[in-house]
Amino acid sequence: MSAGFRVRVAEAGDVAGVVALERGIAEAPHWAVREYGAMVGVDQADGAVRRCFFVAEEVEGRLLGFAVGKVIGSSVAELESVAVEAAARRGGVGKALCGAVVAWCRGQGVAAMELEVREGSAGAIALYAGLGFVVAGRRVGYYLAPVEDALLMRLDLDRI
Repeated sequence: MSAGFRVRVAEAGDVAGVVALERGIAEAPHWAVREYGAMVGVDQADGAVRRCFFVAEEVEGRLLGFAVGKVIGSSVAELESVAVEAAARRGGVGKALCGAVVAWCRGQGVAAMELEVREGSAGAIALYAGLGFVVAGRRVGYYLAPVEDALLMRLDLDRI
């Protein structure tokens, strides 16, 4: 437990809250309910693609945010999604969620993690840089509504 919230592995009962939170955050990737549902209640160690799905909640159980990580093969992982409700930002929730994904990926034996972030998302970029991610490239016009470049960031897990 930290700062009045905890991070834990997501469960089937979290899916509706995660979807509601995600739909309320314009810059969050919007996935189908079935995609979140497929990540809970299933042994994520089976198959070529392995995912982790964490939620952050207040002591009272109110959902504050979530994060999803993915490993394909054995060398590189991806921080696929991190979303934190506006009122909980800058309180350590995003850092704790990302830390849980990084730890899980390290436990999967991968050497590096990658992510994409909107170039204009200064807060998210600062969060990722604070975790050790560095800018490794750019995808021009990657995001829509509004059109914006994606920065590609990378974290070498064997260096931290």
